[in-house]
Amino acid sequence: MLSVCLLTCNSERLLKDVVKSLIPVADEFIVIDSGSTDRTLEILAEFGITCHYHAYTTHAQQMNYAVSLAKNDWVLCMDSDEILNDDTIADIRRIKEEGLSNEGVAWCLPRYWYVLGKPVRTIYPVSSPDFPIRLYNRNRVKFNDSPVDDAAEGEVQRQVLAGRVRHDTFYSLHEVFNKLNVYTSRVVKYKKIRPSLSRGAISAFGAMFKWYLLNGSWKDGKVGFVTGVYAVSYSFLKYFKAWFYAAKNKQ
Repeated sequence: MLSVCLLTCNSERLLKDVVKSLIPVADEFIVIDSGSTDRTLEILAEFGITCHYHAYTTHAQQMNYAVSLAKNDWVLCMDSDEILNDDTIADIRRIKEEGLSNEGVAWCLPRYWYVLGKPVRTIYPVSSPDFPIRLYNRNRVKFNDSPVDDAAEGEVQRQVLAGRVRHDTFYSLHEVFNKLNVYTSRVVKYKKIRPSLSRGAISAFGAMFKWYLLNGSWKDGKVGFVTGVYAVSYSFLKYFKAWFYAAKNKQ
């Protein structure tokens, strides 16, 4: 038996497609919502799915909370902008039919990133595809405490699911820059970032070389340029904000 753990917050844009791709593999739905004000809850109700409210702190804490509510030890952890394709669905069903007996194995999603509706090579600090652990036994795996770019971890053998998972993130320029601001503020708050403008400038230059030029994002046209700007801005802003707050605290 498999519990699907899904996180939502104002997720109406893709939610129907997300849920439809999960229904064929889910024996139980655990949906954690952090305060949607759009049609998210209404759409879930259309599928007969109820959800639990939990105030958002970090993605990892939300996901671990969802897992704690599951009736089954085997869980599939998903975000509301990730859509399984038919091959991935078929592979999960095959794994279920084989019994989910080996808790020492965890499966990774073959996750392909989309920005502004277009496939991209990178979105800092991730290359596409990436392969996060998402199908696992909760007795062996848990999401770590990282406030940004958290991941499920454990002493397990990793295997990659078949197919492709569409990770359709950053669907507007507003969201790009909103998340840029949120993520860099969170990094400064929870991680030790040296308050240095010179280090920020060096980091930004390195980001442009690695995440835009070297990895070929420039080939992605306007969307590639957006991801390049995101990488450069992220790399600089975390140091700039650390410098600003350090200077402010000295006043």
